[in-house]
Amino acid sequence: MPHRHKGGRWPLKFTKVVLVLVLFGGAALTLSALAVFIVFARNLPDPSNLEDRTVTESTKIYDRTGQIILYDIHGEERRTIIPFNEIPGVVKDATIVAEDRDFYQHRGIDFKAIIRAFLSNLTSDSLQGGSTITQQFVKKSILSDERTLTRKIKEAILALELERRYSKDEILNFYLNQIPYGANAYGIEAAAQTFFSKKASDLTLSEAVLLASLPKATSYYSPYGEHKDQLIVRQHNILNKMAELNYISNAEAARAKKQTLNFSKIKSGIQAPHFVFYVKNLVEEKYGEEYVAKAGLKVITTLDWDLQNIAETAVAAGADRNDKVGAHNAALTALDPKTGQILVMVGSRDYFKDPLPAGCDPGVNCQFEGNVNVVTRLRQPGSAFKPFVYATAFKKGYTDKTILFDIPTQFDTGCNSLGQPQSVGTKCYSPRNFDFKFRGPVTARAALANSLNVPAVQMLYLAGVEDSINTAEDMGLSTLKDRSRFGLSLVLGGGEIKLLELASAFGVLATEGVRHAPVSILRIENGKGEVLEEFKDEPSQVLDSEISRLVTNILSDNNARIPIFGPRSPLFFEGRPVAAKTGTTNEFRDGWTLGYTPSLVAGVWVGNNDNTPIKQEPGVYVAAPIWRDFMTQAFEKLNLVPESFTPPQVKEVAKPILNGQHIINGEIHSTLYYINRNDPTGSPPANPYADPMFNNWESAVRAWFGPIVSAATSTPSGQ
Repeated sequence: MPHRHKGGRWPLKFTKVVLVLVLFGGAALTLSALAVFIVFARNLPDPSNLEDRTVTESTKIYDRTGQIILYDIHGEERRTIIPFNEIPGVVKDATIVAEDRDFYQHRGIDFKAIIRAFLSNLTSDSLQGGSTITQQFVKKSILSDERTLTRKIKEAILALELERRYSKDEILNFYLNQIPYGANAYGIEAAAQTFFSKKASDLTLSEAVLLASLPKATSYYSPYGEHKDQLIVRQHNILNKMAELNYISNAEAARAKKQTLNFSKIKSGIQAPHFVFYVKNLVEEKYGEEYVAKAGLKVITTLDWDLQNIAETAVAAGADRNDKVGAHNAALTALDPKTGQILVMVGSRDYFKDPLPAGCDPGVNCQFEGNVNVVTRLRQPGSAFKPFVYATAFKKGYTDKTILFDIPTQFDTGCNSLGQPQSVGTKCYSPRNFDFKFRGPVTARAALANSLNVPAVQMLYLAGVEDSINTAEDMGLSTLKDRSRFGLSLVLGGGEIKLLELASAFGVLATEGVRHAPVSILRIENGKGEVLEEFKDEPSQVLDSEISRLVTNILSDNNARIPIFGPRSPLFFEGRPVAAKTGTTNEFRDGWTLGYTPSLVAGVWVGNNDNTPIKQEPGVYVAAPIWRDFMTQAFEKLNLVPESFTPPQVKEVAKPILNGQHIINGEIHSTLYYINRNDPTGSPPANPYADPMFNNWESAVRAWFGPIVSAATSTPSGQ
């Protein structure tokens, strides 16, 4: 260490050395920064060229053959430049509030916003950016969305240089005339014409703020895409912020929120639009919007164009038929269960159709949004959820011959057999079948095949809610995360799911327990023909093959479902084994049919986007005909010969209650009298009353059968 001299000071010579190093280092950093600035800033476009934005090569989305173009992302670029003084003040204000509230205070880079975004990202799940309007203009119109340090350096330097060369109004003018708003519209004038068929000068406050909401993520927030509801949320948030910052009054904000927004129809040659936007979102999430727009990618999807046309026709025809029963929308998806490849995606009866369908009384709230992709939206599945519960029960040792009781039963321990609550605040749960009939003792096979509700709730109690959700998640459902919400009504469709995931999960049954996650892209090539990514199947065994075979055997057993569906329902195909399950939700708000062969799985949803009930028509009447129409034509188009399902092994068990017997030693008792629900094949419970549900089930059996039922003792007999 250097020696100090008297007084504790550093030697003068050492101080000079340090000072020289500091000065030299500072000079070196300054020169380096200047060099970087010169390298990047010298290519800043001239002011006269800023309006001459060009798009290099368009990205195209194809069907699975690579021959049919479903969508050319930049096939029809629209851009109209208007003078700054013709851009409404409300557009300018909304843009500043939405993107850069300190625009007129900073010099191109807002360090306060960067720090604010950094702190917010540390404490919030949603990511915020600190980019200024100037930086965004540089990124969107001069550079790209490429996520590299080099691009960020260029962006910062060019933003500073842009602020040096131009006034704030000029920069805002560049931004509003060149920024992409989605749907191939560049600049506010083109956006106004594209989305509202009017000039920018004629935009209302509500419309102006909505357009200002788009540049943050044009595909995600597109009013023609599946996140329109999130776009409206963003619009309302910006209106609130404008009122808070005194750009508008609270009353003006409130009126703008209530204004009906009439979007123009899309005027492009897009094919299979719901599927295209689904794929487009996936690609842009991975590669960035600007890169996808300019890179000339070739996206080969999994879509089967012939099957898509069949599906669109079937959905449109079925929806027209269902108008008379108040079901004005429908959706269909189909997959190859052996690969998970999505072959068909029809998100509504007509993507381009006016909100009010034909035959709908305008005085009735029966609107649907054609652009909303119901295939990926949350809806309650009704009885279509039951196979997951029965599969769970079979895993635990229950059999398809297990006796369940389709009789009036209370499933809340705080209620008596008459359905009367025994304490304040208790809600009594006593499900019924859709035909309001009860059928007494039935096997699990008959209960599932005929979609009986009371036995299904009993089976969920025996299988366990948690374990049944685990099975459903293993098979592909991802939306049942908050398990505290779910009780025994789950088996009747009490949890929201997505049609795409539900169809994929049924595909697990088609492949004897092997899961192939849904996939929509086969290959992506760049403009040079180089492969950026390619589909690779990654199957996983998520359900025991014997369990899968047993569930499939039940769902394809036409004789077993005759009592409810009849011998020749839409689920039955002469000479071709097909497994199928219908579903209907409470108050008939949703109708479903899911079905499969070893080579094809398809699912249909029918209902209304606004959740308006159907006129008491179950899924077999409103959804199954659409499903059957599609499957029949698909079999022919794909040249699919009839395929047999592998039958399950026949297993006999010792317990009479698991082997189809409900009168045991001359007595009739509930299933819980003979079974410990966590160990169904083990010893009978020493004290059945220890199960909190036993008294409800046993009293229901006594009420149904009368004198033939002997009083339950503490030790079940006949085991």
